[in-house]
Amino acid sequence: MVQSATFPPALPVPTRLPLEASFDGGRLTADGGLPWLAEAALGLCAAFAAAIPEWRRGPGHHPLPTLIRQRVLQIACGYADQDDADALRRDPLLKWVCGRRPERGADLASQPTFSRLGNAVDGRTCARLADVLFALYLRERERAGRPRRIVLDLDGTDDPTYGAQEGTAYHGHFRQHMYFPLLIFDGDTGQLIAAALHHGNAHAGRGRVGRASPSRCAPTPAAPCPPSTPSARPRASPTPSAWSPTPGSPPWPPPLGAAALRQQAETGAAKVRLVDEVRYQAGSWPHARRVVVKAEALPQGPNTRFVVTNQPDPPTALYDWYVDRGAVEGWIKDLKNACFADRLSDHRFWANQFRLLLHAAAYWLLDTLRRWLAAAGVPRMQLDTLRLRLLKVGGTVQELARCVALHLASGHPGELLWRLLAARPGHR
Repeated sequence: MVQSATFPPALPVPTRLPLEASFDGGRLTADGGLPWLAEAALGLCAAFAAAIPEWRRGPGHHPLPTLIRQRVLQIACGYADQDDADALRRDPLLKWVCGRRPERGADLASQPTFSRLGNAVDGRTCARLADVLFALYLRERERAGRPRRIVLDLDGTDDPTYGAQEGTAYHGHFRQHMYFPLLIFDGDTGQLIAAALHHGNAHAGRGRVGRASPSRCAPTPAAPCPPSTPSARPRASPTPSAWSPTPGSPPWPPPLGAAALRQQAETGAAKVRLVDEVRYQAGSWPHARRVVVKAEALPQGPNTRFVVTNQPDPPTALYDWYVDRGAVEGWIKDLKNACFADRLSDHRFWANQFRLLLHAAAYWLLDTLRRWLAAAGVPRMQLDTLRLRLLKVGGTVQELARCVALHLASGHPGELLWRLLAARPGHR
């Protein structure tokens, strides 16, 4: 960062006293909430580091756990670019939560180090990191006891690309060159389970069956379930998926669309909605599946939708439950807007998959803080709002003989959140 003794000479203010500003306040931090992120880390950063082979030779380099911790915490604090490390590496509180003394400790890593780290990661390493993220989900999902069910919300999202990045391709639906990440969330808790980067022209269903299989997503019981209560065994319940028949498919019995239009004409109602189910087997399916059919007669014309499912609920209740699954859009928004998961600008494909996993780790830390606050009665908030209210607190860091003293801005509106987190059960 360029430092200038004349920046800026003065700023206009609505008072008689002029304002002069300079970046010479000393050992200050703009992210006073970093200690809460450090507590929420749950060993994730250390586990990520353990999955990455050491590629460097010789002394004098930053330990891998420190590198991963620094990068993930920076992302969680809102610093999406690796270049931000060039200034933040001297932040006293960031140094402290990364295991270094705020004033006398060595500075943290800079941007070139993180670039070398990203380019040292290959596909096998990314697979190990994905397993670490999945293991974290299993551990946290079982913290309150073995779940009776797991609902998986799977969705792909667009990530625009630029230039000749590996794996970029034009996607006809989004009308852009892009990557196509597949994201899997727990439909009941909102926890992120997996984030897999796909080429831009990948089919929307690619990888869903293998990644969402019950054998992979069912938590491991701490002890065998009693034989008399088999329903208590953890199981994966794939979220129903909307699907439309391909051209040339056989007619759908019964003709709900025609029945809805007939009722609309007979009753004069503006809207008629009918729901039923059929058994159907596409040419590529190994067996027939249950398909819930929703047909509506609307003023603007007919509207028919299909949901392929293995759940036994009545058709209307199941379709309404499927429609309510829109929460995943908000989780993806948090991952992309608050955790910058679409900032995948590296040339190499695996380097971008690595970046996606680092941003997923930042999501985990912020979402953990959000769940802690929700348990204390705080209404759920978006992750960028959480960061603004809890983490973005200016303060002075002092390294004393007996402790590190953090003096935060008086009257900050996030003080109540700090008190709630400090009073929660299990706080160290």
